[in-house]
Amino acid sequence: MDLSVNLAGLALKNPVLTASGTFGFGLEFSRFGDLKSLGGIIVKGMSLKPRQGNPMQRIAETPCGMLNAVGIQNPGAKEFVEKKLPHLPWKETPVIVNLYAASPEEFGELSAYMAAQEAVAALEVNISCPNVRHGGVAFGHDPAQAASVTQAVKKNAGDKPVMVKLSPNVTDIAEIARAVRDAGADMLSAINTLRAMAVDVRTRRPELSNVIGGLSGPAIKPVALRCVYEVAKAVDIPVVGVGGIASARDILEFILVGAHAVQIGTANFLRPDFAFKAVSALPGLLDELGVTSWDDFRGSLRV
Repeated sequence: MDLSVNLAGLALKNPVLTASGTFGFGLEFSRFGDLKSLGGIIVKGMSLKPRQGNPMQRIAETPCGMLNAVGIQNPGAKEFVEKKLPHLPWKETPVIVNLYAASPEEFGELSAYMAAQEAVAALEVNISCPNVRHGGVAFGHDPAQAASVTQAVKKNAGDKPVMVKLSPNVTDIAEIARAVRDAGADMLSAINTLRAMAVDVRTRRPELSNVIGGLSGPAIKPVALRCVYEVAKAVDIPVVGVGGIASARDILEFILVGAHAVQIGTANFLRPDFAFKAVSALPGLLDELGVTSWDDFRGSLRV
């Protein structure tokens, strides 16, 4: 069947995108598959100025997943635009930039700079960032703060679609979804990582230097599915499912509960060719299940 998807005006050849922070700038994975075959590439989190990130140890393996506390290490927006972005196949595969900032004003400045780049197709807003003006509380934990960031980005995004990435570390994710939808978000992605930690009983120390990090991988897929299901029922804009996808069947599970597309994350660390193979596996699986249209299949869960 036709695998193409329309994501808030963004044309994707298939629903498989790569998750920010797990696929580098995309170029690092080009020897494992054809970047042009993907639905879209979401590059690692980007800030206005370069960031060193957190000290080592920044990654730890856990049962059915991994913890990370990388700290949005990146070379800064200017370096990315000048030295990385031109080498991506942006004319064939949409490139989406994930934005990191510490205030609505900074989000606005960063979005204006990225939206001015022809090679950038859309913006993804990381509202799991801490708001330095409000004691470090994440923007995504409060509907009003999440909305203020969304408005700042939309005001400066021009004609570029804006996707807001929701945090699962909230009481009611649907409430946050409605707040950012009302603030102008064109689409949503769900979910970001869950706050978690791991310790070593022999050294009596945490396994991450930051102590607490973000849990991702197959362990969080049931949480991600529940969040996508709730968000898709709460809003009328496209939702992109993220969290624990490790097979083509997982991709269809997210679409079944309401997602328009998905992001492949932690699986990229284990199998750097996974995203490419997932795309090639979809047609056979869809044929096996008798699925002939995304519109008919999406959100068709029988409850």
